[in-house]
Amino acid sequence: VQLVESGGGLVQAGGSLRLSCAASGLAFSRYAMGWFRQAPGKEREFVATISGIGDNTSYRESVKGRFTISRDNAKNTMYLQMNNLKPGDTAVYYCAAGDSRSWYTLRYRYWGQGTQVTVSS
Repeated sequence: VQLVESGGGLVQAGGSLRLSCAASGLAFSRYAMGWFRQAPGKEREFVATISGIGDNTSYRESVKGRFTISRDNAKNTMYLQMNNLKPGDTAVYYCAAGDSRSWYTLRYRYWGQGTQVTVSS
C-alpha cells in the first residue's frame, strides 16, 4: 500500500492550496480517508475525514468553511482544498486510510509521508 501526498508549498495568508493523496495497492473505495497535520513541536491532529463513497465528511472546527475534503474513487485519489489559509495552518499534512471515519490517528492503517504547507503572514 502506498499513499503519496502532493500539492503543498508556500503561500501567503488568505491564499489557497489543493492537496492530493494518490493511493495504490488497496481497494480505495472501501477505505475511509483522512487528512491530518503536524506542526513543529506539536502532536499530529485531525483535519478532515471522508467516507469510502464520499457521502459523509467531518472537519475540525478551525477549518470548517475554509477546507473541503473530497475523493475521486475512479482515480484512487483524495483531495483537500484549502482556502483562506492562515499562518496557524502551517504544518506537514498527512493523508491516511482506515476502516472507518475517525478523528483518531490509531484508527488509520496506512499513512503517507506528508507534504509541507507553509502560510506566511
